[in-house]
Amino acid sequence: MALLTYDGWLFFLRWVHFLSGITWIGLLYYFNFVQTPFFAETDPAVRSGVVQKLVPRALWWFRWGAMFTFLSGWLIILHRMGQLGGVRGFFNTSYGWAIFLGGVLGSFMWANVWFVIWPNQKIVIANAVDTAAGKPANPAAAPAGQRAGFASRTNVVFSIPMLFYMGAASHLPMLAEQMTRGGKVAMGLLSAIIILLVEANALFGTAGPTKKSLATVKGTLWGGFILAAIFYLLFEIIF
Repeated sequence: MALLTYDGWLFFLRWVHFLSGITWIGLLYYFNFVQTPFFAETDPAVRSGVVQKLVPRALWWFRWGAMFTFLSGWLIILHRMGQLGGVRGFFNTSYGWAIFLGGVLGSFMWANVWFVIWPNQKIVIANAVDTAAGKPANPAAAPAGQRAGFASRTNVVFSIPMLFYMGAASHLPMLAEQMTRGGKVAMGLLSAIIILLVEANALFGTAGPTKKSLATVKGTLWGGFILAAIFYLLFEIIF
């Protein structure tokens, strides 16, 4: 049977990655493009019911979709490193840098799901259950919801260049297949600074122009496309 061969298992791993990734990113877009605007327009009683009954179910699929995407993705990257002659050979190619950039962005998204969005959403859900039972509202619920919202919108921003470079690694020819040592340092350093600044915007503070851009779907999408363009310019300049 073809699936019992080495190539078959590699295909199976890619299939798991695609399936879990579609589940994860689909729910990410649902939360941001559908559920959040709906919450802004509906009355508190309906919103409370959705938070208690629907959100926990959606978040279960959301966080485990993220987990399986994360694990399968890094297994695929490690496999490709072996095929390309190890770490050095991998990072000598534009393919390696593109798929690695996509993987790093996806890893920050995974970390946001498990260590920011989910812990804060648990506070929001518990508060909805308690207030529905007549208990006092938890004052920490509103800030927790806001922090989860910032992280979720940041994941949308990250998702746009992440998906671009996952596809670009195999299907968009870069300018060159070799990068100088200085180019590697510059690419790694500049990419890390950009990603960390975007992530810091999600984790710290509650106001400012960069936070305002995350307040709307339009602003969030623009942020993602601009980030993808910035990384593309880095590839064009450095490679």
